[in-house]
Amino acid sequence: MDEHQLQNLDEQEFIEQYRRTEKDRYEKPSITTDMAIFTVATEQGNDKRKKPEKELQILLIRRGGHPYKGHWALAGGFMGIDEDLDTAVRRELKEETGVVGVYAEQLYTWSAVDRDPRMRIVSVSYLALVDQSKLPPLQAGDDADDVKWFTVRDTILDVRDEVIGGAAKRIEQIELLLTSDDITVTAAVERTTVTEGANTQTSLTVTRQDGLAFDHAEIILYSLERLRGKVNYTNIAFNLVEDEFTLPDLQQVYEVILGRRLNKVQFRRYAEEMVIDTGKEIRTGAYRPSKLYRYNPAWVQDRWK
Repeated sequence: MDEHQLQNLDEQEFIEQYRRTEKDRYEKPSITTDMAIFTVATEQGNDKRKKPEKELQILLIRRGGHPYKGHWALAGGFMGIDEDLDTAVRRELKEETGVVGVYAEQLYTWSAVDRDPRMRIVSVSYLALVDQSKLPPLQAGDDADDVKWFTVRDTILDVRDEVIGGAAKRIEQIELLLTSDDITVTAAVERTTVTEGANTQTSLTVTRQDGLAFDHAEIILYSLERLRGKVNYTNIAFNLVEDEFTLPDLQQVYEVILGRRLNKVQFRRYAEEMVIDTGKEIRTGAYRPSKLYRYNPAWVQDRWK
């Protein structure tokens, strides 16, 4: 039956005919989900006179089977035929790590032809944020051998600028370093940004990796960039603090995400409309009591009026 004849059928007849004759025309890729789950953890130092530092961490699982057996990867897995993506993400996260109920948003679709050696697989990545104090102890399950929080550090080692025709091209060599206790996982990634007029396109390419599976170094760096971008204009950072927090704690969350120190006075001025004073105080060690605040849910609504 040709296309003209198909279109003359009613919809139910068309679907039945299509399923009989057309469904095998195209090869079917599999769909997976990969979740970049970030938290801000407190690093306890030996100097009791200094407040504990915070660090940005990401959740990784150690693969228990091929391919990349023994390598570290983002939590995730295949979407079932009767699931949508959000359902698959929640199921895989619970099965592999025991973690439930985290903030998550769909981020990007990864579709390179050779990204998975098993078959043609398209992955939809998610960005997730969680206050670590609200999590139960991590528990590896399903096809994961282990699950750990890794401190995330990305460093730009080299930058090269070129002009090709009317386009400006920037090539950055980036080192990704992930550490957890005595485990170190690294990758080298090349980020290429091409700007022509008002159009800017960015691509990431893994040039070396040690201990990471698939293209997850690209996904981690892309997720970091999106997190840093969104923290400047959304309330996303409040997913990384407790329900009640001090302003220094909130400032440290911003600092570990952005990777730089912030001026205390300027940050307080920036944050004052985002928070509500609870009227409570907390004392940490020998320090003066600090006021406790909570997120102001009217902030996002008010700022767009």
